[in-house]
Amino acid sequence: MNYLSLYSIAAIYIVSGVLHFIRPGTYLRIMPPYIPYPALMVSLSGAAEIVLGIGLLFPATRSAAAWGLILLLIAVFPANLYMATSGRFPDIPQWILWARLPLQGVLIWWAWLYT
Repeated sequence: MNYLSLYSIAAIYIVSGVLHFIRPGTYLRIMPPYIPYPALMVSLSGAAEIVLGIGLLFPATRSAAAWGLILLLIAVFPANLYMATSGRFPDIPQWILWARLPLQGVLIWWAWLYT
């Protein structure tokens, strides 16, 4: 097993989850308007990232955590699509916003390695 890869993916999700609580405004800006209770959704997705990231670190929970991350990445894809199409991020080059979309596939593949 490549532990550098495992610890890297776990760290990415744990740090990202923590950022949901430290800088919730960033995540609220990408929330599509049709999603109810956006602040709650930001908190829930942040908590899920933290829990699932930690879950990757333990063999007993690794597979379930990886599947949970795959489901989470699918669930948050509309927010990434909204980010690319909403025009609410003029400070970020458009190509970066669109490049994030196929990156979701890479992240799903990376999580799948631990299923």
